[in-house]
Amino acid sequence: MARPRRIVLVRHGESEGNADDSVYEREPDHALRLTERGRRQAGETGGRLRELFGDEQVSVYVSPYRRTHETLRAFRLDPRLVRIREEPRLREQDWGNWQERDDVRLQKTYRDAYGHFFYRFAQGESGADVYDRVGAFLESLYRSFEAPDHPPNVLLVTHGLTMRLFCMRWFHWSVAEFESLSNPDNGETRVLQLGKDGRYTLDRPFERWCTPEPYGITG
Repeated sequence: MARPRRIVLVRHGESEGNADDSVYEREPDHALRLTERGRRQAGETGGRLRELFGDEQVSVYVSPYRRTHETLRAFRLDPRLVRIREEPRLREQDWGNWQERDDVRLQKTYRDAYGHFFYRFAQGESGADVYDRVGAFLESLYRSFEAPDHPPNVLLVTHGLTMRLFCMRWFHWSVAEFESLSNPDNGETRVLQLGKDGRYTLDRPFERWCTPEPYGITG
């Protein structure tokens, strides 16, 4: 099995929805573009990634949303070194279709009280739903490592919640641990680095906004 030396997770740059949540009333979530600030963030992240990868091959998986594709394009990775696949299972948490701003703000308040993992948006997904599809993607990713010529790098261009849930699934974090962590900022990365002991470690933790309160002894 040719496991990659590193798996890099990237959150897209700032989107129109990050800058102005009223845009969800006029545009589908999947169609939102990067702002000018988001393009700068993605460009700066791309510079760091090009330095990190050097001349090594990279297997890229990108969420099907416009903002993630625009983020990937802004990285300006050498096309001779990358294999790119669109991966729907890495998409953003589904909040329903057309979204009314005040209703979404109210539902976010409910979610904060109920819990980000279990709260399901009306006509949308819960964090638990996203966890399940991220788990299914991981099974496919593991199988890809069986190829003897698998690239030494994997790059996932995705969304903040999806990044946290990917790490939760990979490292077997508890729900309480997940709930205590904040999303990375736009354009931020997290790197799973393969150690000499054959285990992956996270290059830096997610910011913690509260102390985990588990129901039992786990983790």
